[in-house]
Amino acid sequence: MLEGNAPGAARDAVSARSARQAVERAVFAQPLFGPGMGLVDVGCGPGSITLGIEGGHRKSTVDFLVADVRALPFAEASVDVLFAHAVFEQLKEPGTALAEMRRVLKPGGTLALSTSDWSRARLRPKTANVDAALRGHYLLCRRAGGDPFAGRSIPAAVTAAGFRDVRTKTRYRTDATYRSLATYVEARLVTALETATTPDRDQLASAARSAWSWARSGDGDFAQCWTELLATR
Repeated sequence: MLEGNAPGAARDAVSARSARQAVERAVFAQPLFGPGMGLVDVGCGPGSITLGIEGGHRKSTVDFLVADVRALPFAEASVDVLFAHAVFEQLKEPGTALAEMRRVLKPGGTLALSTSDWSRARLRPKTANVDAALRGHYLLCRRAGGDPFAGRSIPAAVTAAGFRDVRTKTRYRTDATYRSLATYVEARLVTALETATTPDRDQLASAARSAWSWARSGDGDFAQCWTELLATR
């Protein structure tokens, strides 16, 4: 939930990323990680997942680099495994990033992605207020250059980028409580309204009112949908 870059979400995003663990986020790719392998964790944030991966191989060396996913600072065909969690939902042009990832992977190397898909998130009860608030949330995601439904389209994008043997699995995870999601969405919408001057201001205001009602409506259930994907260079 808090792992994207919606406007006003920076502090929450850093906190959420610090709490991420490899045992949860990278479990589908764990068999790929072995001694002596060159692994790149794209979009690693504070490195909590990275260090969890490294923890199983005590002689590993971990370096942190600031880089653009469209221009990775690695030689062509130099990486064994490229891992990315909660990255592609933030990208406006995923094909460019995938082409760059393919460039740095060795022939036979593996791409391992975990990408959220809000279109298949499970919320109960899913009332009219929940739907309206989430439409505002999706609008903010798109305004920031992302795609809240990226998990739905990422397999086709990976195939189009030239990867082969594309395998996917859907995993549902409780990344937040129903009420904390409502509070988060409400806060993001309110923050966006403070600077909104575009024609979508009325939609954001309506979504914020719906989020206010949702946050005060009682408890429920929320599970985020994640598309976990493995593909070969």
